[in-house]
Parts: sequence; C-alpha cells; structure tokens
Amino acid sequence: MNRFAALFTALDQTTKTSVKTAALAAYFRDAPDDDKLWTIALLSGRRPRRTVTTTKLREWAAEVAGIPLWLFEECYPVVGDLSETIALVLPPATRQSAHSLSHWITSLRALDKAEDAEKKAAILSAWDQLPPTERFVFNKLITGGWRMGVSQKLMTRALSQATGIDEPDLTHRLMGDWSPETTSFHTLVERPDPDASLSRPYPFYLAYQIDGAPEDLGPVTDWLAERKWDGIRGQFILREGQHFLWSRGEDLMTDRFPELAQLADFLPDGTVLDAEVLAFANEKPLSFARLQPRIGRKTVPKKLLAEAPVILMAYDLLEWEGTDIRARPLSERRALLEGLIAGLPGRVPLRLSEAVPASSWPDLTAARAASREIGAEGLMLKRLSAPYLAGRKKGDWWKWKVDPLTIDAVMIYAQAGSGRRATLYTDFTFAVWKGETLVPFAKAYSGLTDAEFREITNWVRKNTKERFGPVRSVAPEHVFEIAFEGIQASPRHKSGVALRFPRMLRWRRDKPAKEANTFEDLQQMLAQYG
Repeated sequence: MNRFAALFTALDQTTKTSVKTAALAAYFRDAPDDDKLWTIALLSGRRPRRTVTTTKLREWAAEVAGIPLWLFEECYPVVGDLSETIALVLPPATRQSAHSLSHWITSLRALDKAEDAEKKAAILSAWDQLPPTERFVFNKLITGGWRMGVSQKLMTRALSQATGIDEPDLTHRLMGDWSPETTSFHTLVERPDPDASLSRPYPFYLAYQIDGAPEDLGPVTDWLAERKWDGIRGQFILREGQHFLWSRGEDLMTDRFPELAQLADFLPDGTVLDAEVLAFANEKPLSFARLQPRIGRKTVPKKLLAEAPVILMAYDLLEWEGTDIRARPLSERRALLEGLIAGLPGRVPLRLSEAVPASSWPDLTAARAASREIGAEGLMLKRLSAPYLAGRKKGDWWKWKVDPLTIDAVMIYAQAGSGRRATLYTDFTFAVWKGETLVPFAKAYSGLTDAEFREITNWVRKNTKERFGPVRSVAPEHVFEIAFEGIQASPRHKSGVALRFPRMLRWRRDKPAKEANTFEDLQQMLAQYG
C-alpha cells in the first residue's frame, strides 16, 4: 500500500500533467502486476463495491478516537472529506504493515457478506497498522470516493510510456467488460485475450461545443450536419453471432433494450455501429423523459416496452465485415452505412441519422434554430474527410447546440459543497412565485465564480432562517438566472416539473425577488417544450 499511497501523494501535490504522467509511468514500471491492474481499474471507474456504510465508519472512527460522534460530525464539513477526517482523528498506529494495494482490496471484498462485528474488527485492525496517508487511501477504498485528478486518458498515456504499447491500442484494450477479478495485467495489457475482444467497444469520439462562428470552419460542403438527438449514446456490436450494446460510460446495456436483439438477424457479422438509443414512435424521436424509466432497469416489463419503444439512430460505421475502418474518412464510412441501412425493412429498429441539407451556413443556422421544436438539442458538424478518433478532440467534430432555456428564480435553500468546496455554500434550491408563495422547482450548484460563491456563502451565514441538517433556509432575496436544456412533467416534484441539466447562468443583482418568474411561466414553458 505504501507504493500506491506515495503515488496518490505525488498526484495530489501537482497540477502539472507532465509530472502526473511521469509519476504514473514510474509506478506502472515498478509496481506488482496485481497492484497495477487495480490501479488501472480504480482510475477507469471500476471501483470495488462499498462493503461498509459511511454511517458505520463515522461511528467506529469516533469511538476509536475517543470523541463523541457529534464532534466528529462537526469536524467533517470543516475538513471536507470523510476519508481524510477519519485519518486525522484516529490515534497513531501501534503496528506496521507492508501489505500491497491488492491485498487490502481483497480483504475489503471478503467483508462483503460479513456481519457488522466482523467488519468492524477488520477495519479497526487495518487502521491500527497503517500510517496516516495509507489510512486515508484505505478509507477511500472503502468509500469509493476517488478524486485523484487523473483522467483515463492521462492514465493511458502513462501506461503507454511504461509498456511501450501505442496509446490508441491501449485505449481500445482497456475498454469493455473487465475487472481485476476476471483478468490479469498480462492478459489485459500485454497480451490481450482474443475472446475478450469479442464484446469490446471502440473508444468513443467526442465533440466540443463550437467556439466561434460556424463560417470559420470553411466551406459548408466540407461538413456533414446531423441532428443532435437527446438519447443514450452507444455502440452496437455484432461479432460471431453475438450482439452487445455499450453506453459511452462503458455500461453494458444489452439486456435493457431487448428489442434491439433482432438487429442481429439483419446486419452482417463483424459490424459495429456508433449510434444513439432513442425512444421512438410514429417515425419520430420521443423525449428523453420517455426513455429515462428504462435506463436503470436490468429487466424491462412488457408495459414499459410498449410505452417507450426504442430504436438505434445510427451515426457512424466503425467496423465493417470484421475490419476496423475508423481510419477511413467519414465520407466513405457514411456511404457504407447508408448502403447497410437502405435495404432494411421498416420494422427493424434501426434508422440512419439523416444529413441536414444545406447549401450555406445560414441554411444550417436556420435548421439549428428549429431544433427544439422537433425535439433535438441542436446540430452535430463532422468533417467529411475526418477519421473516427478516440476521446474529445477539436477540429473535425463540433456540437452546435441551441441556446439553453432560462428562467429567473429565487434562492430559498443553501447547502455546503464537498471536497475543496466544503467550507462554501454552493448547492442551492430555487423557487418561482405561485401567487404569494414560492414553489421550489430546481436545484443547481454550478455556474458561479469562486468569488461569487464566497460572497453568497458570507450572506447565507448571516441570513439563515432555519436549519435542516446540512441545509439552510435563507431569506428569499436573491434572484438567479437558471439555464437548462429541457423541461418535462414530473409527478415526483412539488412543482410538477423537472429540468434537464440546470445550472446558474448569472446572479441577477439587478432584479428584486418579486420580479422573478412565476409558476405560470414554468407551465407555459412545459406546454411549449415539454
């Protein structure tokens, strides 16, 4: 564990990408294979399942530290991190340990079905043989709250430097359905298992929001414009008669959308599609709200299948007849995709993402402006000569989203953030007027500058009316402009509506609370855009 704790410290003490890459590369050269594999898993989101609740950890830490639980709870928001709070309050260890990272993870996993007494004894024993930094890391393993400041791309770059394997190849090898329990470092990284590649998706190509005038991109004829639909980005894979559906977050979704299984009867083997899973009826995409009930379900009842039927809206062809064609220009991949879909019967749940016709940039500007009326988020612009790359790149793919919807609302509740924002009030609840009453309808925690967060924090401390645990009720004085991507009816919310991706656009210091928007304004927006 000391080697991994040293890596954690090195990464935490710098913001320089080159320094982090060097530290990771040195670790991957020298650490045991089991530890390297678990480090890759942790940095790519494959964390071990939590075996002990944070409530129990708080109680046990307070008991070992010899302090009342209320005092521990007062320390927690000041420190801003539970794992660090525990590491700080515990007395010095009385023993020493040289166990590895993989040893401690295996020990924690063995506690999964243990009784609380056994869990407590194991956790307290570990605390008593680990120095502070290793305790901190151990607590992170329990809670799963990793924030190491390392992206998967940076980790892959460091692994490439340590192994000599090309970064794009490594990026592909680390995709898919694997865990340290099902593979080894040698099999995953050094000698990939051919059977594992059967279901493995390709790294997704991601776009930036366009950051200038579209005319700056050159002739419009160099670009493919498509609608940006609001669904679940995924890859449909058909290899050796088996099909798989992966989300952009590397979540295997095959069983959640059983109606897509029939595609295996119509597509040639060795096909991989980059596509969007959309709720779809009468040849029109439905709102994301219709799709949402299916996202978290592992099995889908017939009623839900009927209420929210789905299709794949195909954007790109990544593999054709078993050959990776990502390096070929989009124009060629698109021609193959069009030919693939053209002959399919209409009952097959697969559609081609149609090109938005345009002879000029003003044509596309007009098409973008009409996006919300047809349920789209805007346009995607893709250079016809571009290959399909991995990750978020600038130059060949751009998102051209419509401007967000906005509404002016009154802040009525505030809550402190976590981590580095633990001493600031950053999470707010907003309300609109319904007669003389303020009705809460949204929460937001992003959009302000650090200086604005500090200013509103000082105000909250002086203007708190009531306390509900960590939440503070405040005087309804401040108005904020709230931006959001969509609005939908929601019986779970008191206001009857739910917003998609709400955030604070600006602090309306110029507007008194009485001039904030009303509940009727929300209803009109729901009728128009819901």
